[in-house]
Amino acid sequence: MAGNVVVGVDGSDTAYKAASRAATLAEGLGSELVVLSAHMTGNTEVVRIGNDTWILDDAEQALKLAERVAVKLREEHPSVTVRSAAGRGKPQDVLIEEAERADAQLLVVGNVGMKGLRRVLGSVAWSVVHNAPCDVLVVKTAS
Repeated sequence: MAGNVVVGVDGSDTAYKAASRAATLAEGLGSELVVLSAHMTGNTEVVRIGNDTWILDDAEQALKLAERVAVKLREEHPSVTVRSAAGRGKPQDVLIEEAERADAQLLVVGNVGMKGLRRVLGSVAWSVVHNAPCDVLVVKTAS
């Protein structure tokens, strides 16, 4: 089957559960896994503490987060090619855009719950399920 598997991460345990399931599926499908993190702004902030200067960049931090997850998944699934990526925008939009750009065969999201009409699926999962250009797997990561 052509195409890769895309999963979004945000640093939470539930996102890691979805990423772990995505790695297992990518391994079985012989596909590349794209671990993707979104950032909402393009802010860059310079912080000075004593003689040290730190540059904090939202895009860089999002990519570092995705890479930390990718490193763990590579250790757990050495036969899977895992690529980290980051995109600017709402998480659901970034996931859908990456799936379109990379001609993904599968998008994997967690089911982080919320209240109200969408209480069964989180808002990201709900949006991805209804707008993805490919199959979507919603991993039960929270009750």
